[in-house]
Amino acid sequence: MRISQLEGKRVALWGWGREGRAAHHAVRARLPSLPLTLFCNDQEAADAAALGDPRLSVETDATAARLSAFEIVIKSPGISPNTPVAMSAAACGTRFIGGTALWFGEQAGDDGVVAHTFCVTGTKGKSTTTSLLAHLLRAAGRRTALAGNIGLPMLELLDPQPAPDEWVIELSSYQTGDVAASGGRPDVAIVLNLFSEHLDWHGSEARYIEDKLKLVTQAHPRIAVLNAADPRLAALELPHSDVRWFNRVDGWHLREDDLYRGDVFVMDTRPLPLPGRHNRSNMCAVLTALEARGIDALPLAAHAQSFRPLPNRLQTMGTRDGVTWVNDSISTTPHATLAALECFAGRRIALLVGGHDRGVDWSDFAAHMREAAPTAIITMGANGPRIHALLAPVAEEAGFRLAGVETLSEAMAAARGALDGEGVVLLSPGAPSFGQYRDYVARGRHFAELAGFDPDDITAIPGLGIA
Repeated sequence: MRISQLEGKRVALWGWGREGRAAHHAVRARLPSLPLTLFCNDQEAADAAALGDPRLSVETDATAARLSAFEIVIKSPGISPNTPVAMSAAACGTRFIGGTALWFGEQAGDDGVVAHTFCVTGTKGKSTTTSLLAHLLRAAGRRTALAGNIGLPMLELLDPQPAPDEWVIELSSYQTGDVAASGGRPDVAIVLNLFSEHLDWHGSEARYIEDKLKLVTQAHPRIAVLNAADPRLAALELPHSDVRWFNRVDGWHLREDDLYRGDVFVMDTRPLPLPGRHNRSNMCAVLTALEARGIDALPLAAHAQSFRPLPNRLQTMGTRDGVTWVNDSISTTPHATLAALECFAGRRIALLVGGHDRGVDWSDFAAHMREAAPTAIITMGANGPRIHALLAPVAEEAGFRLAGVETLSEAMAAARGALDGEGVVLLSPGAPSFGQYRDYVARGRHFAELAGFDPDDITAIPGLGIA
C-alpha cells in the first residue's frame, strides 16, 4: 500500500512511540490535509497536541468500537493485532498496517520487488547479523542504510537524497507480516533461526512461527537465504523464491569454529568480535546473502575483524574489583540465555534471569542446568518466581546457588555475593523488560549505572542510518 492510497479514507494512528511519530510525519509529508485520529495514552496525547496539527485529533481510549470506525489503522509494531479489541475491529472491516508496510509499498518497483533490500529476521542474533551485513557492504564500497527494528523506523528514511546503494533492514516478528501485506517483495530475505518467543503478542508458538515466516512464505522475496541447520526452515518449500542455504557443507558453514566455503577453509572465527557461536554461525548467512546478490564474499569475510559489537548484546562493559560485568539485556528468550552462558563457559558466572512473564516455557533451560549450570542463578521480575520454582529441584541436584529477588539492583547485589570477588555477572534475562523498564535499552542502561559504568557509553548502535 502506498501512502497516496490513504487519500479519502478514514485513517487512524495507534501508538505514539518513535514508529508512530514517524508514521505521522510521513503521512503528513504526502497528504497534508488528510484528517487523522491518534490513539495513545495521556502523556503521549500532550506530546502530540504540542505539534499543533489542526487535522490531527487525539483520543486516549482505543476501544473496538472506535477502531472499527476507521478503514485503515496504522499501528506501532508493539501493538498486537491479536488482541480482542483489534480482532473485533478487524472483523468489522478495519485494516491494520504498520509503517514498514507503507515504506515497502512506497519503494516497490513495477514488478513488486523493492530493489537493493536485504531483510533479516530470526529469533536469535538478527541485530548483530543485520549490522554485520551493513558493515561488510560498506567495506565493499556500497553506501548502505542500516535501519528497521534495530532502532531506526523505515519511515524516517522514506525519501533520502541521495538514496543509498543498499538497504539492510532488521525485521521483528511484529513486522514481517507488514512486508507481506505491503505489496512489495524484498530483494533478499534472510531467516536465521526459529525459537519460541513473543507468545503474548502472537498468541501461540504456532502463530509466532507462521508470522515470522511470512517474510518468505507470503512476501515472496526474489532470493530467500535460509538456515539449513534449523529443522523448520530446512522443511520449507518456497516456489516463488530462489532459495540459498547457509550452514550446509556445500556453502558457507562452520566446522567447530572454523569458517568454510564448501571445502575451502577461510578463517578461525574465534578471534572475531562476534559474541557467541550463534553470531559466528550467522556470519555464514551474511556471506551467503552477499553471494546471492553477485557480490564476491570471500575477500569481504576478513572485514568482520573490524566489526564493532552492538550494545546490550553480550556486551562486556568492563571489570571492577575482579568482577566482569556483561550486558545482554536484549536477551528475551531462554534460548538466547543459554547461548550467552556458552560464551563464558569455564568461568564462574552469576546469571541474572527474569522479567515480563509472557508464558514462555523454561523447562528446556532448566534441563540444561543439570549439566551446564553457572555458579549462581538469580531470578527476578514478574516471571522470576515461576523460573525459581522450576530451578529449585535442579539447583539442589546440580549444586548451583539459586536466589530469588524482585529488582535488578537486588539481583546484582546477590550476584556479587555469590561470586565473592571473582567471575562474571551476566545479565541475560531471557524475558522482556516490560513492567519494570520501558524497553531492553533502559534495562541495560540501569544495569550499567548500577555496576558503575556510564550508560551513555554503552548505548550507541554503530553504523545506524546511512553511511
